Amino acid sequence: MLELAKLTWIEAKAALDARTIVFLPIGCTEPHGPHLPLDTDVTIALAQARRAAEKLERVGARCVLAPPLSYGLTMYTDGFAGRLTLRPGTLWALLEDLVSALEQNGVRRIVFSNAHLEPAHVKILRGVAGDHAVASHDRALVLFPDVTRRRFAERLGDEFRSGDCHAGRYETSIVLAADPGAVKEAARRELAPVRIDLIDKMKRGVDSFLDAGATDAYCGDPAAASAGEGAELVDTLADLMFEAIRETWPDDKP
Repeated sequence: MLELAKLTWIEAKAALDARTIVFLPIGCTEPHGPHLPLDTDVTIALAQARRAAEKLERVGARCVLAPPLSYGLTMYTDGFAGRLTLRPGTLWALLEDLVSALEQNGVRRIVFSNAHLEPAHVKILRGVAGDHAVASHDRALVLFPDVTRRRFAERLGDEFRSGDCHAGRYETSIVLAADPGAVKEAARRELAPVRIDLIDKMKRGVDSFLDAGATDAYCGDPAAASAGEGAELVDTLADLMFEAIRETWPDDKP
């Protein structure tokens, strides 16, 4: 898989055209418990994009990885150190600008590979993708395989479906597989499971982890995580993206 940031402009000119699939990994910079780094969601977004691209390239697609977006809406981690958030309008404008810049390079196929699941953040990604739902000679189609949708979420395990997965078993397993040196193992092994029923609390208007009861910026069961499970989850995430991409651009079938 080609990484756009590592190419020369001459190489980029050769790599980017109307049939190239450009992945934009989207995460955030926010607290993920006492055991995971602030860039956890960026790590997950990159892992799922790279694995999906590998699967696509095996069937003849050309894929390019854009530099990841490491900022988003992080209202839920308000009150914890290290949180860096954008305003909703800033995120929308930034995504629109990046799409426009890729369009100017001849790109007509863009995939948002998002791993930050805060509802307000996801809503903006859906909106931008909705504004680019049809390709034309001068506009790209933006595909957003949203893993929070039920048809995707049901394939990602019980903890993910419950909503209690922030820095829990689900996210910790993926980081153990994708960036093991970033995990504070001694701290992880000592963490007790935390169940906050986040989805139910969100329905009742709770909009921060502190108010929901996640006082150490994590929920779920990180001590039960494993690199093996993380590798399986990355593969499942990649399958979800691969399937959505092939449905959207079936003409790439050999």
